[in-house]
Amino acid sequence: MTGARRRRVVMFPFPFRSHIAPMLQLAELLHGRGLAVTVIHTTFNAPDAARHPELTFMPMHERLPDAVADPGADLVEQMLALNAACEAPFREALRWVVRRGGHGQVGGWSEVACAVVDGQWYAALAAAAEVGVAALALRTDSAATLHCMLSYSRLRSSGYLPMEGKWFPSPMRPLFLVIDHAEESRDEVLPPVEPLRGRDLIHVDGSDAERVREFIARVDNAMRTAAMGVVINTFRAIEKPELRMIRRHLPRRPAVFAIGPMHRLIGAPEEHGLHAPDSGCVAWLHAHPPRSVLYVSLGSVARIDRKVFDEMALGLASSGVPFLWVIRPGFTTGIAADAPTLPEPLTAVVANGMGKVVTWAPQRDVLAHPAIGGFWTHCGWNSTLESICEGVPMLAQPCFGDQTVNARYVTHQWGVGLELGEVFDRERVAEAVRKLMVGEEGVAMRDKARGLKAKASKSVEDDGASNVAIDRLVRYMVPRPLILASSLFSLLSDDNADLAIIVAFLFVDLIDSSGPMTSPASTLSLMPCDLV
Repeated sequence: MTGARRRRVVMFPFPFRSHIAPMLQLAELLHGRGLAVTVIHTTFNAPDAARHPELTFMPMHERLPDAVADPGADLVEQMLALNAACEAPFREALRWVVRRGGHGQVGGWSEVACAVVDGQWYAALAAAAEVGVAALALRTDSAATLHCMLSYSRLRSSGYLPMEGKWFPSPMRPLFLVIDHAEESRDEVLPPVEPLRGRDLIHVDGSDAERVREFIARVDNAMRTAAMGVVINTFRAIEKPELRMIRRHLPRRPAVFAIGPMHRLIGAPEEHGLHAPDSGCVAWLHAHPPRSVLYVSLGSVARIDRKVFDEMALGLASSGVPFLWVIRPGFTTGIAADAPTLPEPLTAVVANGMGKVVTWAPQRDVLAHPAIGGFWTHCGWNSTLESICEGVPMLAQPCFGDQTVNARYVTHQWGVGLELGEVFDRERVAEAVRKLMVGEEGVAMRDKARGLKAKASKSVEDDGASNVAIDRLVRYMVPRPLILASSLFSLLSDDNADLAIIVAFLFVDLIDSSGPMTSPASTLSLMPCDLV
């Protein structure tokens, strides 16, 4: 894009591994399309700048409460504390970049076009507006999850929330919410967020339910009042209805860009954070027939009770299915540093070559291996997308947050997974593993998973919907078009929303002789169905 090096995007990732990776993937995509990029970041869980020499990294030097860095910290309180502590440092850092115009940063002098802020930074979205910088929200979760969050006020007004209940120990999770009404009511589909049920709503084990709703309300308010656009790491072929609903929820009617799966668009090596992967596990897979091995990994954060761990292990051992299991240090509660010892039956299975246990794995390489026939997952969105991209069906064991939403879509909306359920013992584990890996249900799910893989692949082709959406996102980010187009979007209906972009670019062509000329042909292709 001619003159694009004079345009700089400021990005602000949320300091969790599952949020940092998608933000840096987007940074690479924007840089590859001619924009200079500055990444403002916390010193807490800072990204690895050495892996991205083409980007400028700028630490904020925030002051966080000691409890934030505690591995056992309440997740919701942690996110609320991060927002409170980082709002002012981010505002000052953004002001500095705007005033300096990128001087001394990678890419040289450049006018700040906009900021891209992780959608969990509700305070930073508002801070960007105070600085006078247009901000877009990057959602690193699914469109279904954002739709669910934006629907909480409607769920309240319709009487679905609050759900009265109390926290009880669960064999599957350390804690889970038991509703005082009949148990069956938890399985009723909620019309405002169909196909989600009461049990699928976002929750965080051990956190006060009202504090969870407070956090969601703050995110909702920032999305409604401060976000000039929404960028989501998903693709239209699987979440088109949810993408449309998001835009209809937001009074400003911002543009919504579905630009995923981003890891397929950049082809960059996987970032492993604090855990070094055991590359030997890929060689171990070579010795196994196609679609015969179950890959088991519950992500980088979830911790499970020791009893749950034992039931998982004994169920795997008795299933007769080969497995590759990621057991990271601290995976079970009560064992902070070391991986838990394996029950004897599982040790025997590992010894005879039918199973392998590692502390971390190169997940994308594993899922792409022909020996993998299923993925036992926590249904984090990154893991879900990676499994979809490789056509691997899933065994869903959601732990907290958006994972219950994703699990519901995996199992009931897309039909590419089995739900383990909350009653958790070795017999049910073994039965579920066999259903997925060798049963007729698993065969049908594998066929559907291959269909989703084909759709994901099509979306990232040169003329695929996600690639085209990124090109349009870059055009939308040009400073004056962003302000004008976002204003026009709030006035126009879904049927003629493309007119906002067309008028904005024609306006800039007339007044900005130093900017790139945009042809009518290219602007006319900006149809609302591609933006939402």
